[in-house]
Amino acid sequence: MQRLGPWFQRAWAALALQLLRAPRAPCTGATLLFRRVQGGLVVQPPVREFAEARLKTQLELDKEKPNFVIKTPKGTRDLSPQQMAVREKIFNAVVSCFKRHGAKGLDTPAFELKEVLMEKYGEDSKLIYDLKDQGGELLALRYDLTVPFARYLALNKIKKMKRYHIGKVWRRESPSITQGRYREFCQCDFDIAGHFDPMIPDAECLKIIYEILSALQLGEFLIKVNDRRILDGMFAVCGVPDNKFRFISASVDKLGKMSWEDVRQEMVGKMALAPEVADCIGVYIQQHGGMALVEQLLQDPKLSQNKQALEGLGDLKLLFEYLTLFGITDKISFDLSLARGLDYYTGVIYEAVLLQTPAQQGEEPLGVGSVAAGGRYDGLVGMFDPKGHKVPCVGLSIGVERIFSIVEQRMEATKKIQVTETQVLVAAAQKNFLKERMKLIAELWDAGIKAEMLYKKNPSFLTQLHYCEETGIPLVAIIGEQELKDGVIKLRSVASREEVDIKRENIVTEIQRRISES
Repeated sequence: MQRLGPWFQRAWAALALQLLRAPRAPCTGATLLFRRVQGGLVVQPPVREFAEARLKTQLELDKEKPNFVIKTPKGTRDLSPQQMAVREKIFNAVVSCFKRHGAKGLDTPAFELKEVLMEKYGEDSKLIYDLKDQGGELLALRYDLTVPFARYLALNKIKKMKRYHIGKVWRRESPSITQGRYREFCQCDFDIAGHFDPMIPDAECLKIIYEILSALQLGEFLIKVNDRRILDGMFAVCGVPDNKFRFISASVDKLGKMSWEDVRQEMVGKMALAPEVADCIGVYIQQHGGMALVEQLLQDPKLSQNKQALEGLGDLKLLFEYLTLFGITDKISFDLSLARGLDYYTGVIYEAVLLQTPAQQGEEPLGVGSVAAGGRYDGLVGMFDPKGHKVPCVGLSIGVERIFSIVEQRMEATKKIQVTETQVLVAAAQKNFLKERMKLIAELWDAGIKAEMLYKKNPSFLTQLHYCEETGIPLVAIIGEQELKDGVIKLRSVASREEVDIKRENIVTEIQRRISES
């Protein structure tokens, strides 16, 4: 039977309390709701009819309510212990690289003032999650970690900083689980803020992307580089009106996902660009290469007459020289179609993509998805400074969600994932050894060894061994009657099933030795 609604329950409780109190004056039959019968209370007929009618109405309303389905919100997901284990391996690889390059950790609020985030992301500003007015402030969930970092620098008047930040961001876009695209996801950012000589910090950012992708062993990858000044110069010499630069840039950025014919059609049809202007752009943006292409464009009769393009090409030439010294130019491609849609980029931009094996020999490798991106944004901090003081910045973001999907699939296919870091299970071979197990595990914990035991007084020995195999615990320290008598602990390797007796006083040292060798 359905329960009565809260209002109805409160009404009946109030009526009952009133009648149970001592009466102040006699009640007439017209107002009497209850009457006493042999010390009890009986509901009068009119009240009973009212109650039955209310109950019937409540039941009908409850029937009309749709069944509540328990699920995660669209574009989000739970992460199981197995998935978290994979995720932590990726985070460890990323953070260790960031720290190796001298970065300090930083965190900012999950939400910002709405005006901090607006007009920083171009067309993507519509994807920002607004929050309802809370206490007079218009707020929004952060879209990325870069704009909050710039706000932090301006707020604290910091002129120089090398930081990393790992945190969740939110975007109100159509999710695609197969492509690793969610509405809530994690970003891993590294940024260098401050006035430094040209292209030295930029080269280090590209080296970091190279190191991380190589360490994660994701397969072949390519890092595309370009410069927003080259793009703007190219648009200018081709005849694109100034007020259409960002719209055409957004179209150019789709070239990796759409054919040139479709991109051209969007420029001419949707952006009302002259066909000859679109064709001029097409000649440039379909080129890619290395230092040779930079040298070629420096001699281009049109681009060489544009100041912005010349500055960008000059910096790219210097960048390639530094990347040659770092020994990573074999993974770098100067790609004129790379645009990066975010409005705050002002100079060098880059994007790393994984490559799939070509179907036929001789074909160019095809990108199967962006896994890292970044660039230079010299004007963003100045937008938040009251006096407009600029702090040049360059940074990168690792696309950890897509990397996570790839690594998870590979680990599941090759081996069982250990969801804990437990190094040894303290087990008993017979009953009534709980006290001995607790003494030993306390000793292991005090020595910094990651250890577990089952929460039963007398677990079966087979159950304890199965637990090790299921969770991936490599060692078992076994206590039994014979071991206690001989003053030893039997140490068992779960993988090889090899057992050896270790003197009780040496068990900690032996476990530590095996852990260090594994």
